[in-house]
Amino acid sequence: MAYVITQRCCNDASCVPECPVDCIRPTPEQREFATTEQLYIDPDTCIDCGACVDACPVDAIFSEDDLLASLARFKDINAAYFERHPLESNFEPLVAPTRAPKDLGTLRVAVVGAGPAACYAAEELLRRADVEVELFDRLPTPYGLVRAGVAPDHPGTKSVASLFESAFRREALQYRLNVEVGKHISHEELLAHHHAVIYAVGAATDRRLGVPGEDLPGSHSATEFVAWYNGHPDFADRDFDLSGERAVIVGNGNVALDVARVLTVSPDELAKTDIADHALDALRRSNIKEVVVLGRRGPLQAAYTSSEFLALAHLKGVDIIVDHGDLDLDPASQAQLDDPDVEPSLRLKYTLAKEYADGSRNPANKRIVFRYLVSPTAIHGDDKVESLTYVHNELVEENGRTVARASERTGTLDASLVLRSIGYKGEPVADVPFDESNGVIPNAKGRVLADGNPVQGVYVSGWIKRGPRGVIGSNRVDSQETVDQLIEDFTNGKLAAPQGNRAALEALLAERQPDQIGREGWKAIDTAEKTAGKAGGRPRVKFTKIEDLLKAAKG
Repeated sequence: MAYVITQRCCNDASCVPECPVDCIRPTPEQREFATTEQLYIDPDTCIDCGACVDACPVDAIFSEDDLLASLARFKDINAAYFERHPLESNFEPLVAPTRAPKDLGTLRVAVVGAGPAACYAAEELLRRADVEVELFDRLPTPYGLVRAGVAPDHPGTKSVASLFESAFRREALQYRLNVEVGKHISHEELLAHHHAVIYAVGAATDRRLGVPGEDLPGSHSATEFVAWYNGHPDFADRDFDLSGERAVIVGNGNVALDVARVLTVSPDELAKTDIADHALDALRRSNIKEVVVLGRRGPLQAAYTSSEFLALAHLKGVDIIVDHGDLDLDPASQAQLDDPDVEPSLRLKYTLAKEYADGSRNPANKRIVFRYLVSPTAIHGDDKVESLTYVHNELVEENGRTVARASERTGTLDASLVLRSIGYKGEPVADVPFDESNGVIPNAKGRVLADGNPVQGVYVSGWIKRGPRGVIGSNRVDSQETVDQLIEDFTNGKLAAPQGNRAALEALLAERQPDQIGREGWKAIDTAEKTAGKAGGRPRVKFTKIEDLLKAAKG
């Protein structure tokens, strides 16, 4: 018997150093780690000790004998990875990361943002230095996309917040919630009160389609829709037209799949989650029967992960539709699929698409329809969305790369709701260098750069550092790299000593933002939401208005 890593793997690699026989791959040191869909356990080497289970922050690891039907296929998925990548283990002990010398005194760091990247950075600092961390966020609640981005029907993924809660119990870390940097405190004032500042503010805006009609009522970004059903205060009052029978999602990454599930699964299933009440009410009244997911390229190049694509097969009352014609591959894609060394996850994507194409249909079910090799050309309607036109693409080779090029074939889909899900982009931070073309803060391994030179005391982590790539756990390795640079600079005397201490910061924030929320305020919100959820058998019922959050914080 062996253990198996399943769908909700967050890639933070906490399990890797815990394995006594070194059989979890890929490791952060390997090139494949940056692009892997998940981690895998070699079934032939696993000794069934369970150490990885205890280390996993999102409960993604199970004994093969305990796999639910919906996860059973992951036994073969884990094994297939090691057929492609035979395990070569040298059992070299991991080198402990460098700690800041105690004789340098207390390191003070401001972390701006409270999402996964920020929290992993704060956790790393707490492990590696005598430190005082101030965790800033403009919202009254922490954890960023863990709270407001992860789909409500993925509660296991949200459990990474428990890891942070445990690490942040120490007084060394203080929450500075409902405090907006640039409004209540400036960049210069942060530097004056800390040795260093880490910006981990994510990628807050979405990319646009750039087609006529994109701004019609009924056309939105998936970012808005996700934030709405997750109860983000900035989006709680949004209105989405669910009166029609068809919605179209442009883009086929994991966020698109999240949205498609929320639009099609039974509201009774969602009622067991922490979905926002206003969204649950709207979905109960929804007339949506079909969600069409458009992808610019073919099934091999789809942006979703194979594990999320596989999970769709287990939705109750929902048919997954793929047209057999969309399974015809261009020569380059066919050659890639025929290569015996093709990555198992890529082969699985195509295998699943074939299975969906061959699957049975129930006219009473709702439908998620995947359309490949199409790009929208315009969104139409008199005063709201009524239809979308698109062009069929062809895959061609250009400079050694397979790219999508528009053909002369076109089509039309009637729809009342269009959601674009084609990626995110970072926004500038006041008084910090910014790369407009790439939507990131320019940096070298986390050290912020201005004209190619490091800016003293300023660092970056997460999507604003590397671009919108990776999943929640990807931020762990990313933040370790950033903290490495920060600790090195502190040790080498390259950071200016702060002019103000924690007490001075407290006094400044008390004057600027009397509604600041600290640890006790967040605990009060958390307790109130969980208490409200108990009556309905839900993990929590979220407060979605700032005034309600502030009231809950004050008890």
